[in-house]
Amino acid sequence: MALVLNDEQTMLRDNARGFLGKNAPIAHLRALRDKRDADGFSRALWKDFVEMGWAGILVPQEYGGLGLGHVEAGVVMEELGRTLTPSPFLSTAVLAATAIARAGTDQQKKNYLSQIVAGDLIAALAVDETAKHNPEKTAMTAARAGNSFKLGGAKTFVIDGHVANLLIVIARSAGKPGDTNGLTLFLVDASARGIRAERTPTVDTHNAARFTFEDVNVSADNVLGRIDAGWDVLAGVLNVGRAAVAAEMVGAGEEAFSRTVAYLRERKQFGRPIGEFQALQHRAAHLYCELEVTRSAVLKALQTLDDSFDRAGAIVSVAKARAGLSATLAVNEAVQMHGGIGMTDEFDIGLFMKRVRVGQELFGDANFHADRLARLNRY
Repeated sequence: MALVLNDEQTMLRDNARGFLGKNAPIAHLRALRDKRDADGFSRALWKDFVEMGWAGILVPQEYGGLGLGHVEAGVVMEELGRTLTPSPFLSTAVLAATAIARAGTDQQKKNYLSQIVAGDLIAALAVDETAKHNPEKTAMTAARAGNSFKLGGAKTFVIDGHVANLLIVIARSAGKPGDTNGLTLFLVDASARGIRAERTPTVDTHNAARFTFEDVNVSADNVLGRIDAGWDVLAGVLNVGRAAVAAEMVGAGEEAFSRTVAYLRERKQFGRPIGEFQALQHRAAHLYCELEVTRSAVLKALQTLDDSFDRAGAIVSVAKARAGLSATLAVNEAVQMHGGIGMTDEFDIGLFMKRVRVGQELFGDANFHADRLARLNRY
């Protein structure tokens, strides 16, 4: 398959870029940050997303969604990266929609997917328990209690968890930390008794939360997928999330690069635009090539998720690792080429650097995915 967008995907990209550029520029993020908005995102803007159908991109048509693919979701994520727009798109329209659509019962799909499409539900995936991403080490317990389970433990770095109505929680119903067997996914009401949430704004002004669970009762009817066999579902959902975050980082990196090239043409030193100096030209050319290769890797990962979902793990890790490294290079070079002003809060480049840093850590950094690739290739 050619590593280019088709006509419909190109139209979606152009529409998303135009809409976000007009309605959610960087000033939108700054306004939310400066007034310390309680939600951390604009509910009015999210309603606009819903009306345009973005909340239902990955929801099958029989449940009210658009029934599009991961490439289309990646297109929107890339444009969100260009404007650094905080929204529940990743947590709800990508991660939660994927988990429920792939593993839910028909009743769960009818109930939750229709709410996602309508914008009535914000959901969050609760996976990580330590500072570094390592889902295999899940230690949260799910003890059987009659026809239900009692959840106990803690989760951290839950994206949009502070505003979520529904939590998709991975917990250990058997085995020990490190085992991939014995994990179960649960659909948990975020307001259930025994759950405590603490909002933890990230360095990039987006939002996450920490959760503690104390004897939280969850009915067996709210198990997502099969008991003790949640790993395969979780692995697929995380692959979708990783590819989506990689697309977002491509958008952030390319926007930082575009702003840097414009600055090289405008800034003069010794009577000449600094972009005429060969050393800066070489650095810009190298960065351009890195971003283009990464763009191809990310698009290939998204296409593979659409065409061969269960075989996408390796290319997704390649895309996520490359996106983290390339976007980090882009924002670092942007700060350096802008000189001292690149470090000031009044200048937007620092905001891109912070977003890329969070994206690098989210669902595994470059080192995590290099190790994952080595393990995948061992078999």
